[in-house]
Amino acid sequence: MKPRLTLALVLLSLSAASGAQTSALPEWDKLTPQQREALIAPVRDRWNDAPPPQRERMLQHGQRWQSMTPEQRELARRGRHRFENMSPEQREQAKALFAQMRGMTPAQRDALRERWAGMSPEQRQEWLKANPVTDRPPAPPRR
Repeated sequence: MKPRLTLALVLLSLSAASGAQTSALPEWDKLTPQQREALIAPVRDRWNDAPPPQRERMLQHGQRWQSMTPEQRELARRGRHRFENMSPEQREQAKALFAQMRGMTPAQRDALRERWAGMSPEQRQEWLKANPVTDRPPAPPRR
């Protein structure tokens, strides 16, 4: 089960267990040890199952998330949702474009976006063949 879905289910069960209470969910310090464990367990399992390079990425992502403003976090959430709703072909294209744009200046990225928008599907396939995504180790399966 995906961690966000697990978290949503736990929070839903917390609110259902509290009866018809209309107040917001409690702060972390007010959660019971069992509630905290239910929230943390999926992350602990992913961490324990991950090889060291994946653990390093997980830690870096967590640190970067903490440094983001609420607006940046919302943009990240929207981008992730958009990516999740893409077809497999669209995902591969997005990965290739992102990998290519990672080392570009903002002006170069804008130019590539414009070129991409003007390309035919055949031209895009040719661009993808000329700019393959370098393989990263696969992420461990999400629970």
